[in-house]
Amino acid sequence: MASALFTLSASAQGSVAVESSADEVITLWNNATAPHSSLDTKPEVITRRGSGYKASHTSETVFYLFKAKNPTGQSLIHFPGGGYKSVNLNFGMAEWLREQGITTLVVKYRLPNGHKEVPLEDARAAIAYMRENAERLGLDPQKVGVSGNSAGGHLAAWCSNVLPLEERPNFSVLIYPVINGQMWSYKGQQSTLLELLGKWRTSADIEAHSADLLVTADTPPALLLHSDDDVVAPPHNSVLYYKALKHYGVKSSLHFFPSGGHGWIGRDKWQYRQQWLEAVKEWILSF
Repeated sequence: MASALFTLSASAQGSVAVESSADEVITLWNNATAPHSSLDTKPEVITRRGSGYKASHTSETVFYLFKAKNPTGQSLIHFPGGGYKSVNLNFGMAEWLREQGITTLVVKYRLPNGHKEVPLEDARAAIAYMRENAERLGLDPQKVGVSGNSAGGHLAAWCSNVLPLEERPNFSVLIYPVINGQMWSYKGQQSTLLELLGKWRTSADIEAHSADLLVTADTPPALLLHSDDDVVAPPHNSVLYYKALKHYGVKSSLHFFPSGGHGWIGRDKWQYRQQWLEAVKEWILSF
């Protein structure tokens, strides 16, 4: 398959081009054209990071679309992690799901820089894009899910609970997600809170962005995957969200792996790689 190539602005000194096997690369908007701006004036920089890329100071929203040749009807929108300080792009899951008949959209969203409405705005637009293009992609507009890892997991859970009901995803896949604001004092999670809400955050702000406290009977079903030895985003995050879902009778599933720590979504040789991918596939196809 031909490689899709997105070349950054020349103003982003030190950046590299993002190469992927995506079937389409769509630039949605930037800080100047989107409804809200992060007010980050530093140039966007993208560097290689393992098998993927690390995008910092993101000011332009880009969708990487992986179209299934024989679509099942279900689709997934993925928000990468990075502590709301970077967007760590990795396309391995999207490439695998494409081969399973599941069309996937990977989102390079704009980082908040203390302006919490910005990543949520991009997530909302991604869901709308998938539904608006469902017919041409052979998808069911009522089988659109969101996924995310780490801070991206927070974004997926957040939009699942605060968007208008008709705009919410139909299900979610949360991979070692950051969920509860009180848990954000653990190691890297404190900086996640700072990047999202800014230094003038209040206890009310923290509660309003703790996804487990936002769950209702209208929250979309969720699959949660976590490593028991994760010390960056402790597994208790997933437990809290799962308990909240069960309290309201929302369909949910919680998978713990005995080891793996944090950040395993991009590890091709992780011993549980096939196991977690199959769990994601099974979950998505249940809708």
